Amino acid sequence: MKNIKKIFTAALALTLAANAFCKNARFDGPQYSISLDYNDSAFPGDPVFLRMRFENVKTKKKNFNPKAKAEMKIEEKTISSSEFYSLTGKKNSTDYLTGIPLSSWAKSGDYTLTVIYEIGDGNEKKFDLPLAVKEKKFESGVITLNQKMDSISKNTSPEKVAQSKKLNDIINTIDANDVYGLKRFILPVKSTRRTTAFAERIVYKYPSGKESTTTHAGIDFGIPTGTEIYSPASGKVMLAENRIATGWTIIIEHMPGFYSMYYHLSSLKVKEGQIVQQGDVIGLSGSTGFSTGPHLHWELRLNSVIVNPDYFVNEDWSFNEL
Repeated sequence: MKNIKKIFTAALALTLAANAFCKNARFDGPQYSISLDYNDSAFPGDPVFLRMRFENVKTKKKNFNPKAKAEMKIEEKTISSSEFYSLTGKKNSTDYLTGIPLSSWAKSGDYTLTVIYEIGDGNEKKFDLPLAVKEKKFESGVITLNQKMDSISKNTSPEKVAQSKKLNDIINTIDANDVYGLKRFILPVKSTRRTTAFAERIVYKYPSGKESTTTHAGIDFGIPTGTEIYSPASGKVMLAENRIATGWTIIIEHMPGFYSMYYHLSSLKVKEGQIVQQGDVIGLSGSTGFSTGPHLHWELRLNSVIVNPDYFVNEDWSFNEL
């Protein structure tokens, strides 16, 4: 096991998975084998997923349940980490998955993914994987706030503060047991008209003449009020209520720490705690809350960090292909 890092490095150089976004590394040891797939290149705002399989397990332990985490590093500095969680467990193999979000402000360059695990013997083992972050230029735009939006932006009421806390408590929760599906996502609307892009750098112009700059957290689809909104994947409804800032809002949990969010709706078709399937109608679009007009704001959060929704509907990617 002392040479695991060298063996993994060699395997990475020689073994490519069928998916263009994935590489495969493999280690065969005396007690178990490890096979690991991950996307070895990413753009700012993308997630990086790693799927690790322990197989051919030969141990006296009745319950072989490794604990593992992955750390993302640049220049030896850890910038993010995430725990692995179990997907499936068979007699001689178990699959684990984790996702690490990459900030939309991340610099391009060579990164390192360090996988750290232990199998219950108290001995921590680790190995490194290369990650290339490619350069990406995001769009920019200007939004002029109307009086309604200006008033919402200035609202510091206890109600708004409580609503923000409730939302943040939800998206900051990571429950290793909450795996609802691994399919590639579908878009939440049939329309392809987009009015604001993911991670667009937006300048807000206020009625007072002041300006502020922000990063758009999702994708805005310009659609008429009353347009049906679909769940992009299976999941559990964690929030379904009217909020001051985002109007009628839905949050769905899909996997541990992975949530989709839907803002400015005109009505809801689901309730908190409800399990939804891919393609289910969850609400109707509108222009409630902080909004310039009828549209859907669709946002994805992984470990509370915004990630690019298009990544999950890309034809070249699905969790099943990891």
